[in-house]
Amino acid sequence: MTTGERMKQRRKELGFSAEKIAERLGVSPATIYRYEKGDIEKVPVDIFAELAKILQTTPAYLMGWEEQPEPKKPTIPPGFEPMPKMKKIPLIGSIACGTPILAEQNIEKLVDVPEHIRCDFSLTCHGDSMVDAGIHDRDVVYIRIQPEVENGEIAAVRIGEEATLKRVYYTPGTLTLMPANPTYAPMVYTGPQLNDVHIEGKAVGWTHWVG
Repeated sequence: MTTGERMKQRRKELGFSAEKIAERLGVSPATIYRYEKGDIEKVPVDIFAELAKILQTTPAYLMGWEEQPEPKKPTIPPGFEPMPKMKKIPLIGSIACGTPILAEQNIEKLVDVPEHIRCDFSLTCHGDSMVDAGIHDRDVVYIRIQPEVENGEIAAVRIGEEATLKRVYYTPGTLTLMPANPTYAPMVYTGPQLNDVHIEGKAVGWTHWVG
């Protein structure tokens, strides 16, 4: 491969037009094409060095003396990490009676959550009934929709028009919603009361509120 062919190949790899190279180099596009075709064999040293810089390579590569150097990896400062890729999910506010939890009228806004977290919506916690589980007032909890959870798992539970976050425990004929704070009493439902209680989903993560 000739020097001109390397110039052209590198220009194509970068997606640069001859016009763009010419503008940055201060020559005409026709001159760039002549360089690439080999019509101009003796390119001035300063022009050649600048051309290599524009093409993000070295003069030695263009001359065929060495391979294209690997791009330098960015130096990341200690303790500096890239943010995860994010997605948007609904933040549920008050729940209108008789509507699905994700009905439009129940959604306050969309919030960002790391894409790797498998969740469908979020709730803002109110109160301190789950502090022993690490969930505090105004924290945002991420919920994955599922109609059942295992005993002891934290779930978003809909009771009439309200949604609460509690550990769920099943026994024959009884559903107990257990707070993670000994100052609160368990919420126990039996018989016809169970018709008003619906598991909306499992809590899979949360973000602490900072204010």
